[in-house]
Amino acid sequence: MNRRTEQAEAAPVTSIRTRGGSLAPGGVVGDGRYRLLAQLGVDQRSGAHLWRARDGQLRRDVALTLLVGDAADPEAARAARRTLERAAHAAQFNHPSVARVLDVLSLGSGISAGEGLLGIVVSEWSKGTDLIDVIADGPVTPAAACRMLEPLVDAVEQAHNHGLVLGIDHPQRIRVSQDGVLRLAFPGPLPNATLRDDVKALGGLLYLLLTGRWPLPGGPGVMQPAPQGPNGRIVPPRSISPWVPQELSALASHTLADGGEGGIRTSAAFLRVLRQAAEAAEREELIQSGQLPPDANQDPDGAIWTTQRPTNDPSQRKKVALGVTLLVVATVAILAWVGLSLISFFETDEGATGPEVNVAEGAKQPGKKKPASTTNDAVTPAQIQVYNPEGTGDSVDRAPKAIDGDPSTLWKTDVYKQQLPALKSGVGLSASFDKPIDLAKVTVHGATEGTKVEVRVADSPNPFLDDARVVVKETELTGDKVELTLPKPTKAQHVIVWITQLGGTEGEFATSIGELKFYPAAQP
Repeated sequence: MNRRTEQAEAAPVTSIRTRGGSLAPGGVVGDGRYRLLAQLGVDQRSGAHLWRARDGQLRRDVALTLLVGDAADPEAARAARRTLERAAHAAQFNHPSVARVLDVLSLGSGISAGEGLLGIVVSEWSKGTDLIDVIADGPVTPAAACRMLEPLVDAVEQAHNHGLVLGIDHPQRIRVSQDGVLRLAFPGPLPNATLRDDVKALGGLLYLLLTGRWPLPGGPGVMQPAPQGPNGRIVPPRSISPWVPQELSALASHTLADGGEGGIRTSAAFLRVLRQAAEAAEREELIQSGQLPPDANQDPDGAIWTTQRPTNDPSQRKKVALGVTLLVVATVAILAWVGLSLISFFETDEGATGPEVNVAEGAKQPGKKKPASTTNDAVTPAQIQVYNPEGTGDSVDRAPKAIDGDPSTLWKTDVYKQQLPALKSGVGLSASFDKPIDLAKVTVHGATEGTKVEVRVADSPNPFLDDARVVVKETELTGDKVELTLPKPTKAQHVIVWITQLGGTEGEFATSIGELKFYPAAQP
């Protein structure tokens, strides 16, 4: 039994009153069937009071969501009816991370007029601990946060596939099960809640687990709210807890974001990113515990490979140096022989030679000048990744194909039945350099006809889309090679080639890119 449950059972809750009387431990509701044991929370937005109770008929504990309100208030009565309807629909949904709805009571049907209630949602009792009590001891580790949240994300995804809103956007509705995972213990979504509200709540729960602060409106007063930055956005978890991995911090922030073109909008996208971040967090946890060496990673077969640099062996270094010296001497001898052969070839009968040739510069032809170059040679990015602020992106494992020097190896988007931005605002590739370059031009090789792209620069490889500045406006890619030239060179360390329109045909929209090349401005 948790601390707040003990406190609730020890003293009546005299502050919660309805017109029909008071709700307090020992009282009964539902025509006398349910005896109240302990109050576990209040969702002020809907007047929902969350109680543990005893079913006198079946002799088992249940979770009650009591909708308190005045039956004479038509707006409150309408909202209560909508919540009860949604709860009744959820009774058909079964998932281990969601308490089953056992019954729904309404005024005149299980609730008498004197009780001061507009409705009751009865659900199975969830054994475990209140989430607030768990967080009261401090944030959890990133790996633990992923483990705790993933089953609930899966529940949201399945519910959304059935068109159901779960209403997980209040921490006191959530309990930590005996298996250590989050469970919706008090079903009963707000009357106007949407699928998007469920997805934002996932970001809020992740934020809460990582920081101990609640980032959404309507949270319990005992919780410290998340701080906001000068732009009005919630401060990322990593700014509060520096040990939070960037991937998890970005996932929480992007899920909570509204407006603009960024944000994670679906539970499916959230689940994909969470599982990727969970793998990295689990690996880091194993390294910290000493179960994995710091320089080891796991391949798909479970074998360990290392990125440790070779040992600096002086004797080996001498052998290599001697070999290189011999190779240089042999090369010089060969070049000398080739030079003498050329001289002999160009000699005339009188011993004269042909025109003098500078091997480094080539033969000079009068009247022609070498054109001035506006760019240096292309610079290969240190890394490249799929950029999709609304999820994990498309073909993430093939992103390096776009900078491998071979235009025949392709990075491909998924195939979409609808053209962008019907399902999402776009998708792209984010290239990062070891140090900023003075970007002047980007060339795209082997792209699907009809594709349209923008070039953006950013301060990080995975920013909000509206934080990435457009330096080349939307351009349609036609032909095997398209040059995207900036109006003026721009210092950039992270460059995003952002697809705003896919190639392909109706119902099969997709884009392939063979190669991206990035050119800095030529130095004077």
